[in-house]
Amino acid sequence: MKKFVRGAIAVACTLMLSACASMITGGPLIRPGEPTGTIRVSNASPYMVDVVLISACNVSTYGLNRLPSGTAIPPGRSYDFTVSAGCWDVGAGSVSGGGQQAYQRMAIQAGGGVNYTVH
Repeated sequence: MKKFVRGAIAVACTLMLSACASMITGGPLIRPGEPTGTIRVSNASPYMVDVVLISACNVSTYGLNRLPSGTAIPPGRSYDFTVSAGCWDVGAGSVSGGGQQAYQRMAIQAGGGVNYTVH
């Protein structure tokens, strides 16, 4: 009986942590079995964009930086993110210089894309 109770507690804790992980990370960019589209983050500012936050609209936080480690978007360049179709909150900015940041909610259509420009 004690093994059953411990197992049930372990399962419950795992489920709770999984739900919290989505709140912390902003959720997965691609949800299994769903059509995808593209969010292109374009840097029109004079600063390096070194943080891009993308989260599903139904998640309570913007989550963690979605750029790969050591990656930044130089002025005049862009970076593409493949995401599931649907509603997304996007934030981008520069931690390393200028503190520029911008946030926007957008709808991504299946097979489509949105260009999100940081000024």
